[in-house]
Amino acid sequence: MLETVSDVAFLVGRLLFGGVLAVMGLNHFQQTDYLAGYAGSKGVPAPKLSVLGSGAVLILGGVALVLGVVPVVAGAALAAFLLASAVLFHDFWSVEDPEERQAEQTDFLKNVALAGGAVALLAVGGATWPLALSL
Repeated sequence: MLETVSDVAFLVGRLLFGGVLAVMGLNHFQQTDYLAGYAGSKGVPAPKLSVLGSGAVLILGGVALVLGVVPVVAGAALAAFLLASAVLFHDFWSVEDPEERQAEQTDFLKNVALAGGAVALLAVGGATWPLALSL
């Protein structure tokens, strides 16, 4: 039940945060070949499988946060994925072209910021969440 303004804000925040991550995961399934090519260029083994697996993590983790189901597991999985992908895929410090460097830096910072959000939700994952489903 939504009893306070904080409950409403928390619900809206997790809907936005988890929803965006789930949509990002759907993109992994809609753009699999493109993203697998990019992953392959970064030296990822089994790039297509990696793209599909990371898409599943984003979708399942995002939906879990939206629904308030296993938020500790979802927050930890998302934070780990987002931090790893920031460092492994968006290594702007090794890019020579200024425009490409800026794009990689933006993606790096986006992933780090999203990981911060996942860690924040992980920190409150043991508390009772408003309108959360229970297993």
